[in-house]
Amino acid sequence: MLVANKLFATLDTTVRTLYPEGVPRVLVSDTVGFIKNLPHGLVASFKSTLEEALDASLLLHVIDASDPGFERQIEATEHVLNEIEAQDVPRLRIFNKIDHVGDAAAQAEREAALRAEYPGCIVMSARRPADVAMLHDAILAFFQKDLDEAELFLPWSAQQLRGEIFSRCKVLEERADEEGAFFRVRAERGALDSLREQLGQTK
Repeated sequence: MLVANKLFATLDTTVRTLYPEGVPRVLVSDTVGFIKNLPHGLVASFKSTLEEALDASLLLHVIDASDPGFERQIEATEHVLNEIEAQDVPRLRIFNKIDHVGDAAAQAEREAALRAEYPGCIVMSARRPADVAMLHDAILAFFQKDLDEAELFLPWSAQQLRGEIFSRCKVLEERADEEGAFFRVRAERGALDSLREQLGQTK
């Protein structure tokens, strides 16, 4: 993490694989932060970095839930996304640092208010492993909603492909008989087509 006492500091975009990995494999990229009333000159300077948002399948908008002025954070981000024409890219609002909002009762009250105002948002603390796991599952669920479901038959003579099935598919169910194993899976169409070809099976 870079910490600098500057209006803006140049950041090299970092790309990492979402971990633990799931199906499909998700790459997470960070970008520069946003400030209120971002000058047009700075928007131009960071345009190439900001425009990576246009290629994203999902934008994660992280907001400080403990900031009394968090609405201004949202307005500033929305304004810049509109400027680079990324307003239609799907996004997930993530209200972090809920643990910084007073006692347990205050946190529950703020969380309820945020969920009512921003349906579908994530309210969490990055310090809580269970909350991080919840966010991980929400991200995977977004990418898994368009996966195809199918059944694959893996003969006992082709068990070398078992690992590939588990790495390229989300296995929902597995059963076996004397001929081999049956897998009910969800995966991207290309992965299913490739596996079917290797197994000599049609749809």
